[in-house]
Amino acid sequence: MQFPENLNEHIVSRRSWLEKVSIASMGVGLLGVATKAFGASSSTGAPGKDHLTGIRIYNICDFGAVGDGKTLCTAALQKAIDACNKDKGGTVVVPAGVFVIGSTELKSNVTLHICAGATLLGSDVGKNYHAADVIPLKGDATLGDGNVGLIYATNAENITIEGKGTIDGQGARFRHPIDNKELPSPAGLKSHDRPYHLMFYKCKNVIVSDLFLKDCAYHSIRAIQSTRMRFEGLHIYGRVIYNNDGFHFISCEYVHLNNCDVQSQDDACALFGSCKYITVSNSTFSTRWSVFRFGGGRAEHITVSNCIIYEVYGCPIKMQCGPNSHFENIVFSDIIMKDVTGPISLGLGSKWRANTDGKVVPGVIRNISFNNLLVTVVKPVPLRDTKWPSKYNPGEMFSCITLNAFGENYLENISLNNVHIQFPGGGTKEQGAVRDVPEVAGEYYQMGIPPAYGIYARNVKGLTLQNIRLEQLEPDLRPAMVFDHVLDAAINGLSAESHTDAESALRFVNCQDILLSATRLLNKATVFLSAEGNASQNLKITSSDVSKAGKQVILRDGAAQQEVVFS
Repeated sequence: MQFPENLNEHIVSRRSWLEKVSIASMGVGLLGVATKAFGASSSTGAPGKDHLTGIRIYNICDFGAVGDGKTLCTAALQKAIDACNKDKGGTVVVPAGVFVIGSTELKSNVTLHICAGATLLGSDVGKNYHAADVIPLKGDATLGDGNVGLIYATNAENITIEGKGTIDGQGARFRHPIDNKELPSPAGLKSHDRPYHLMFYKCKNVIVSDLFLKDCAYHSIRAIQSTRMRFEGLHIYGRVIYNNDGFHFISCEYVHLNNCDVQSQDDACALFGSCKYITVSNSTFSTRWSVFRFGGGRAEHITVSNCIIYEVYGCPIKMQCGPNSHFENIVFSDIIMKDVTGPISLGLGSKWRANTDGKVVPGVIRNISFNNLLVTVVKPVPLRDTKWPSKYNPGEMFSCITLNAFGENYLENISLNNVHIQFPGGGTKEQGAVRDVPEVAGEYYQMGIPPAYGIYARNVKGLTLQNIRLEQLEPDLRPAMVFDHVLDAAINGLSAESHTDAESALRFVNCQDILLSATRLLNKATVFLSAEGNASQNLKITSSDVSKAGKQVILRDGAAQQEVVFS
């Protein structure tokens, strides 16, 4: 056999040729997959097997959608979703354009991708919406707010809504005449028939990411009895109607909310029912009412961290607890609150959201921790950009941290660590002299103007305050802290401002086993501590600087001198 003289060159050339052929073949294969993913029905591989099942892409325009901002595209979008679901999943794509839709059902294994430049525009005609009848409205007080969604899913799993596009609910068209919510809105719907942006009921493995959710007619995201949900990179803006909630979770578990920006009119992140294993992080919130609102049920094992809360005029963190409710093991950490009222309100009473089955179990608020908070409290002003007027109550104009229980109820194991708060001031000596504070566990302002400018605590067992600084922008003649029936408290590193016209810097009423250490007054005061009530026992102040007070302590209403010890 004869070999060519340039054998090595011949072998290299052949190898290069084979590589080129292989790469070309791979390119043809990928092109084929891409082509088939966009709707081609043929398959590759062994006969009878379709290797594209679950990965195809369905452009809604191929199903009749027209992105002209006028044509109703509900049927086209629904057909695309149904086809994708029937094919065991894939991606439904909304291309650039404005597509008008009404109620549309998302189904299992479907990803709805809304492209940049694409808008799903909620119809402003009420007849284009319908209820998801599988969602009950009776038998559970937390479910009675309606069951209509612009995009909704029930009993579905493995669903995703994503993309850089927009869902616009045209919420202003669903506003009702003021003071009469039963009259039809311009869209022709009654109050509880308004659609949510996104509604999930008994769903599993849900992802919603990167969207702009604009001007909802109700709550932007409402999730009910769903599990394993992730919300990432969302911008929610809704200030066109009185109860524009951002997120509203009812009995959900394993929920993670991250990198979101929420500007709402009502609760920014409400948790009702049995919510467990929830994390919220790296997000910003602004609203007229609360950011984190706990309104009944059993909420536990929840963390909120690395968040900025600003322009919130209805209490950023609010827990309202009554019989048959239980809030436990909840941590808030590394939070900035800028321009807020009533920064924290925990309320535990006997008349709040009892079950309808006749069984009454005492409510519980226990093991709640607040760490590393920088807070600026203000007197409320009209919320920026809102089209819905707000009225403010006296308790909102003069607000503080309230840890409030009464009767046989006690908050248990509450801690605040590394908290710096600046208050607007302006409180009067008469406001600070109030001893009979209304026993209300609902909205914090229903207690009236609190007698303390900084922290008001009533019926608390196990209170820890570590490195707390309370400052005033303008003079406030109320005490910095008022404790009423607080049992077992350790206060270390308290720095507080007072005023010579105030009755005292601190007031303890019928408190027991209280230890204050490393406490100091930041300016002059007439009295450091007013100890009141014949049930006062074992009040100790140690290693503290109270030299700026004219008197260390005054005793009232039967408090015994021997129960107050300075060392």
